[in-house]
Formats: sequence, C-alpha cells, structure tokens
Amino acid sequence: MTYNPADMALWTGRVDNEEAGVSTRWHQEISPLPADDFEPGGIAILGFACDEGVRRNKGRQGAKEGPAAIRWALSNAAWHLPVKAWDAGDVSCDDASMEVAQNQLAAKITFLLDNGLKPVVLGGGHEIAWGSYQGVARHIYAEEKNARIGIVNLDAHLDLRNPDIQPSSGTPFRQIAQWCNANNKDFNYYCIGVNETANTQALFEFAREQGVKWRLDRDCKATDLEAIRQDMKDYLAELDYLYLTICLDAFSVAVAPGVSAPSIMGLDAVTGCEIIRLILTEAAAANVPVVLTDIAECNPLLDEDHRTAKLAARLVAEISQELSRVAD
Repeated sequence: MTYNPADMALWTGRVDNEEAGVSTRWHQEISPLPADDFEPGGIAILGFACDEGVRRNKGRQGAKEGPAAIRWALSNAAWHLPVKAWDAGDVSCDDASMEVAQNQLAAKITFLLDNGLKPVVLGGGHEIAWGSYQGVARHIYAEEKNARIGIVNLDAHLDLRNPDIQPSSGTPFRQIAQWCNANNKDFNYYCIGVNETANTQALFEFAREQGVKWRLDRDCKATDLEAIRQDMKDYLAELDYLYLTICLDAFSVAVAPGVSAPSIMGLDAVTGCEIIRLILTEAAAANVPVVLTDIAECNPLLDEDHRTAKLAARLVAEISQELSRVAD
C-alpha cells in the first residue's frame, strides 16, 4: 500500500480564451491539496487505485487504473462549481494488502471530512466501499454516537457475499452489516439497479434478514422516477447522514463497457444520472447531508472509446455541482 500525492500532470485539456466570460475547465481550476491551510467547503477528489478485491472476487482486473482514467476524462469538462476543487492524491494497493489500503483510505477520508471538505472518491474495485464507510463512521461517530448513517448503492450487485473466507469486492456491505451489528448501530442499506440474475437466492435471503431495501434494474426506468423519489423520501426520513456509492456496472454495457461485470440490461445514462440527481436533491430537501460519494469499477483496460471513464467523469462533475449547491 502506498499514498501518492496529486499528480497534476493528469489534468490537461484545452484552453478557451476567446470568450469574455468564465470559460475555464476542470484542469484549470483544480489544485493539489496542501498538507494544511485550505479552506473548508470544497470538493476533494481522492483516488483508490486498487482492484485486489476484484481479483479475489474472480472478476476482470484493471480497475486499479480507474482513478487516472477518470481524472483524464474530467480534465476537459467545463467548470461550473461555485467552490474550490482539490486533488487529494491516490491510495494505491500495489500488492495483495487490500485491507491495509482500505484502512489508509478510511484515514484519508476521515481527514478530509474532519477538515470540512466533501470527498468524491474514484475507484478502483467496489472494495472501496468498506474503506469509505469506515472513514465516514470514524468522522461521524466521533462526535455523534447515535447518528443514523444510511447507504445508497447504485449497483447491479448487492455485494453482500460472506467475507469470512476472504473479503473482496463482493463483500463490503456484509462487512458493514457485521460491523454495525458488533457496534450496536443500525444497518441502513438501499441498493438500486439490482440485476436479479446476478445475485443468488442466498444473497436475497440475507438481504431480507438484514432489512435491506432494493430496487431491481427493470424497475429503474424513466417512468419509475417518481416511485423512486417517494422511496427515497421514506428512506431519508429515518436517517441523519447519507453515503452514496456508485458501481458503474449498474449502467448498461452500451455506456459502461469498462467494468468487471458488464450489464446487458443496466441503466441508460440519462435515467441513471437522473436517479443520482434525485437522490442528492431529496437528501438536501430532507436536510440529510451526503457526506461522501464514491464511484467504483472503472476499468480502462476494457473501456472502448473511454466510454466508462467519460460516464464516470460526467457523474463526478454533476455530483460535485449538486454538493456545491448545498455547501454554497
């Protein structure tokens, strides 16, 4: 496991200097996060360059390269944020020490949250979720022992496999459930976009036992948005904070070919983005802060025409805008 400070050479793109107004792009606005002396309220981009969990889960490896690919795709996006954006560097897993990397990720997330920043974490396999949640829990429970933290996961998979033999990218939410049980905390988990044929009966049974909420991919059409909105309102009414995690395999292979397990019947890009926007706006309306967002499973080695990285970059840009409106 290593930590690498921001590599600003990744942030390159065109410069539009022919307009009188604001014409900057992300590569012109983002700055490396200093060790101290930075203003709170900004967006912090943090990478988790790891796919050891995918290897353990017998998936297609390559997501370790995801954070760099997403930064490249985001670099040229037009700038629309009212707050500062920082590149907080990468936590990298260069060997099989996934658990060490997850713990380091948690520490970095806690540091960013403690300093008033809004982290958006780029993966990496979905083992990112265990480190992300630990970072959120350390930050929140240090001050609010009885806080209710909820998780919304946009994903084709429940990722509730048993970690007793070996944790992987398929086990993070069961690890969280076990941690919550051991620490007398409620396990609040809602998974949207689930592919029924990619999850066994045993996984669904465990989800029922744990009170998990889920919505199948076939029930995530544009015509279902109002039903999803009402579900989200009901879910948020029981929470104090929200952690949003997005696995790119929830999207159709047409827009997200570069993932470990492509989805033939996944979400289209417009509907998926609208669901994410809906989650963020409903959380703001319910006064439930979205303390952390992460994006998992971008695999550039399998990504035709950089479609998956470009989708992830669009999500980062839109999520950052929504989070900035709350912070502004």
